[in-house]
Amino acid sequence: MKIHEYQAKSLLKKYGVPVQDGHAIQDMEFFDSAVEDLKSKGIKQFVIKSQIHAGGRGKGLVFSKDNRDELVVEGGVKFFGDKIENAKEFAGKILGNILVTHQTGAEGKEVKTIFISEGIDYAKELYLGILLDRNVSKNVIMASTEGGVEIEKVAEETPEKIIKVWIDPSVGFLSYQARELAYGLGLEGDVQKDFIKFITNLYKAYEELDASMIEVNPMVITNDNKVLALDAKVTLDDNAMFRHKDFPELKDENEEDPLELEAAKYNLNYIKLDGNVGCMVNGAGLAMGTMDLIKLAGGSPANFLDVGGTATPDTVENGFKLILSDRNVKSNTH
Repeated sequence: MKIHEYQAKSLLKKYGVPVQDGHAIQDMEFFDSAVEDLKSKGIKQFVIKSQIHAGGRGKGLVFSKDNRDELVVEGGVKFFGDKIENAKEFAGKILGNILVTHQTGAEGKEVKTIFISEGIDYAKELYLGILLDRNVSKNVIMASTEGGVEIEKVAEETPEKIIKVWIDPSVGFLSYQARELAYGLGLEGDVQKDFIKFITNLYKAYEELDASMIEVNPMVITNDNKVLALDAKVTLDDNAMFRHKDFPELKDENEEDPLELEAAKYNLNYIKLDGNVGCMVNGAGLAMGTMDLIKLAGGSPANFLDVGGTATPDTVENGFKLILSDRNVKSNTH
């Protein structure tokens, strides 16, 4: 389950991970009070951040929800310093309109929440990510001096700039591994000490939250030599929800695919894909094999749909309804 940046930062803060402070609002009537509260904490500079489940927000384009051909403003994230009126004008333009980035596709996503956050002066941007490396069945921490850049681009163009440390699940994250990451990033002195504390707390959050991924991009070194998460992306493992009763309330159904939401009502394992061949199979392994055969034959699956080994006529009927409601589907296999 993906969550928004402001939600991710709220969770990480509980584990002692320093984050950019701020307030999330869904209505412009709360803008002034949010700003005043932040000012009362000594915050003097402000950034407005659109909240959608996609990267590239800062370089995106905002179009009118009522007229998709009308460009409202460029960028979904902007720094305004102490110019509050400019920040408020920008916030009013993006809230309720459609943000299109390289990850959303042309359809974009409606901005239903904005994050009014603290403007941070910093000297350096770095990248930090934690996820499971399924090839070796170990968690891996990835770090890079190329913060603020998509890690996929770094991996493709300058892979030598990515530092990787694998965590043995039998012993956990060790202090020498934190130091190895710090050395690889060129951190020294007090900054190195602050980073070691930062990554130790971040890894603890990753494990205890049952996250499937945590990405901090960028992680910054502030002008006073502190390490801070300027952005944060957290994906939670749906299979661990029974351990976290408060997590379902973090789910934003506006960000979910409507077909996947519908499938969940019928306990169907459904994932929408980009192809045009609808797939319905009983058994996850057989479903994967079927999708491979479609690709081998030159086709492209429109979905993954496992109805399970104990499917009833109603289950199959609901599965067909899901597949046929996808406008991209031109043919079916089952």
